[in-house]
Amino acid sequence: MAEKPVKGPASYFPSIEKTYGRPIAEWQALLTSRMPAKHMELVSFRKQEHGMGHGHANALVAHLLSGKG
Repeated sequence: MAEKPVKGPASYFPSIEKTYGRPIAEWQALLTSRMPAKHMELVSFRKQEHGMGHGHANALVAHLLSGKG
């Protein structure tokens, strides 16, 4: 039985780990330490403090704020 392809923000996770060299759990912990904050504040934090691209930063934040992260 084939696995369902990962969709939504989590589909970015393999690329994020490969590109930035840290596990997703570590990125999520860094975001959680900045809570409470608005979505775009957290995206800006990822981009400015860690040089992450907008799509990757947005995927991490969206996943966290959806309650799945």
